Amino acid sequence: MFLYGVSYFNDNLILLNFHLKYLIFLIKNETGGGEGIQVLKNEPYEKDGEKGQYTHKIYHLKSKVPGFVRMIAPEGSLVFHEKAWNAYPYCRTSRSPIVCFNEYMKDDFFIKIETWHKPDLGTSENVHNLDPNTWKTVEVVHIDIADRTQVEPGDYKADEDPALFQSVKTKRGPLGPNWKKELATDEECPKMCAYKLVTIKFKWWGLQNKVENFIQKQEKRIFTNFHRQLFCWIDKWIDLTMEDIRRMEDETQKELEAVRMLF
Repeated sequence: MFLYGVSYFNDNLILLNFHLKYLIFLIKNETGGGEGIQVLKNEPYEKDGEKGQYTHKIYHLKSKVPGFVRMIAPEGSLVFHEKAWNAYPYCRTSRSPIVCFNEYMKDDFFIKIETWHKPDLGTSENVHNLDPNTWKTVEVVHIDIADRTQVEPGDYKADEDPALFQSVKTKRGPLGPNWKKELATDEECPKMCAYKLVTIKFKWWGLQNKVENFIQKQEKRIFTNFHRQLFCWIDKWIDLTMEDIRRMEDETQKELEAVRMLF
C-alpha cells in the first residue's frame, strides 16, 4: 500500500473542475490503435448525503502492458472496468478486470485509489484514518511536479515542465527548486495537497510482487505526469464553463466510439 502526496496551488474553481477537464485531454490521447478508453457513464450521483460525479469507464490495455503480462494473459483478459466517485474533496476509484487471468482469481485482483484533498503541503498524517497497524505498512511518496528527476526520461516534454512554464492568464510559474517552501510562507496564496492512497491486490503465485510493484510504479508515473500537465495546461482549460465541459465530453465520447467501431 502506497500513499502519494502531490502539492500544488489551490483555487476553488480549479479544484472542483480539473478532474473533468483533464478527462477530456486524457480520452483524446488514449484512443489510438483501436484501444484506449470507453466511457459508459459520466453522470452526477448522490448517495448517503454525498454528492459528486460518477464515471464508469472500460480500459483496453493489451498494447500498454509489459510483455510478461501479455504472455500469460488470455485473449480479452486485459480489459478493465474503472468506476470512480468524484465528490471533492474526497474521491475514490476502483478498477477490476472484466475477465480475470483465470477463474480462481476473481476478487484476488483489484486496484483501489482513494484521494483526499487537504489545504496543506503534504504535512498531514494518515488522512485516510487507517488503523495503526495498517498505517505502519504504508509507504509514503512525495511527488514534486517541478522535479524533473521524478519524470521518466521517455515522458519528459519541455512544454509540460512546471520549472519552465509560466501561465499567461494566471502568471503562475515557473516553479523553482524551493517553490513549496516559498508557497508555505505566502499566507495569501491558497495551497493544497492531494493524498492518494493506492491499494493493489494481485494474488497469483510467482507473479504477485512483480505485478503489484509494476502497477505501483505506473500509478506514480501517472500521478506525476498528470499533475505536471495539469499545471502547464492551465491556460487551455481555466476559462472553460461546465457547459463547455459537458459538450466536449459528449463530442469526445462519440469520437471514441466511432474509432472503436473500425476495429
